[in-house]
Amino acid sequence: MRFTSEQHLDDGVLEREFTLGEIPGTLWTPVSAPAPLILIGHNGGLHRRESRLVARARQSAAYGYAVAAIDHPGHGDRPRSTADEQARAELRRAMQAGEPVDEIFESFVAPLVEKAVPEWRTTLDALLSLPEIGGPVGYSGMTAIGIRLAVAEPRIAAAGFFAGGYVPRAQREEARQITVPLLFLLQWDDEGNPRQRALDLFDAFGSKEKTLHANLGGHAGTPWFEVDDGDRFFGRHLK
Repeated sequence: MRFTSEQHLDDGVLEREFTLGEIPGTLWTPVSAPAPLILIGHNGGLHRRESRLVARARQSAAYGYAVAAIDHPGHGDRPRSTADEQARAELRRAMQAGEPVDEIFESFVAPLVEKAVPEWRTTLDALLSLPEIGGPVGYSGMTAIGIRLAVAEPRIAAAGFFAGGYVPRAQREEARQITVPLLFLLQWDDEGNPRQRALDLFDAFGSKEKTLHANLGGHAGTPWFEVDDGDRFFGRHLK
């Protein structure tokens, strides 16, 4: 892991950019050390520097967590393949037309999960070698990647998923293997994720402690107070 820049922010938070092989990332660390770690995942081609993601990370770091984000393959600073671009365009077209999107979604999200989870595990190895970061570890973000990561990675002690009814078939089955404490956020009027699918997915999770927070509004309308609730959730399981 090579740090390429650093910036001291309010509340004593240190923000550093890093690279790990081909993986670009950002790490936010609080004054207190060693700190428990939260991995923040994202989707939709977003950059790890997207404003809401950065705001979430900074708030959680000020709360006392180390927080890390990476650009998944085909996201942010990383190149997108022609096939990825075509699949995303076809997905947008089908959703706007009200056509079935399962197979299109499967064609590019399933491969993303297969690529992104090993990169997260490699990143986690590097992060936990830093003296300012301790355990335990939480994950907060994209549901499909989060399911696979929570199943494959025993160091994940708690997870917060941003509800997505559309997850690849493999992750629908893997959901039953999730046993860590879980916070599941659902936007009741999410135009891109059918409500019933999200509810069925929540029901499938095998965790004995799982909480569903449902809020009115579309996909990007998650209320900011859910960040505070998420930090309190992780506070119960990571501190």
